[in-house]
Amino acid sequence: MIKLILLLTTVCLTGCAGTHQKTDWSPPQLAESPIKSVLDNTPKLDGKKITVAVYNFQDKTGQRKPSANFSQLSSAITQGSDMWLINALKDVGEGSWFTVIERIGLDNLVKERQLIKSTREVYDGKQAPKLKPLLFAGLIIEGGVVSYESNLESGGIGARYFGLGANTQYQIHEVTVAMRLISVQTGEILLSVATEKKIASYKTSADFFRFIDFGTKALEIEVGSAVNEPVNYAVRSTIEQGVIELIYEGEEKGLWKFKGEK
Repeated sequence: MIKLILLLTTVCLTGCAGTHQKTDWSPPQLAESPIKSVLDNTPKLDGKKITVAVYNFQDKTGQRKPSANFSQLSSAITQGSDMWLINALKDVGEGSWFTVIERIGLDNLVKERQLIKSTREVYDGKQAPKLKPLLFAGLIIEGGVVSYESNLESGGIGARYFGLGANTQYQIHEVTVAMRLISVQTGEILLSVATEKKIASYKTSADFFRFIDFGTKALEIEVGSAVNEPVNYAVRSTIEQGVIELIYEGEEKGLWKFKGEK
């Protein structure tokens, strides 16, 4: 019996070691939207694209990565959520809704235009062709990630019988995004929405503990795995859902119409 247990232990550990050492060298892939089908199936705009600008859409939570042992210096969520907002605005309704103009890197854009203008004047003098004027936006989208609640809910279940045990644990976090649509001409806040998403993490493990050789030696085997839903995935999908909610709320208030509606 003891030999059988030792044999099973060796096989188990060898299999685990092989799995651990396996490295995935797969090439990079396009990071598609978590809710791409929902974005694509959003009704199209009836009319010309709406020109919008995004100046600032950042982490407003001030939260750091949660840790039970020490304080983390890294932020709990991405600091590039404005990029996900821009992507969502350009992709929603298969790209039929918004023309997004550059404002986050406006200083760099203006400097580059000045370089082009001065270089053309050096070579062509007064005959230098003029640059096209920059587009201006009729609407501005402001907001940010306003809440990240870590360990909002946690729990688990486990059991042990004659040295053989198993348990499962889970944690629930939550991220909340708020955004508003502002009229440039009047400064009026036309729309304001908030979306939220829960982030799930769980861990399962099993172990075997038994004294052998008349209680003088102990045999212990442990195996387990953990799955954590990426926070970046949750932030991106929550922002994208916020854009979709803006579109539907704007249609309800008569700010625009869906294509095909009478």
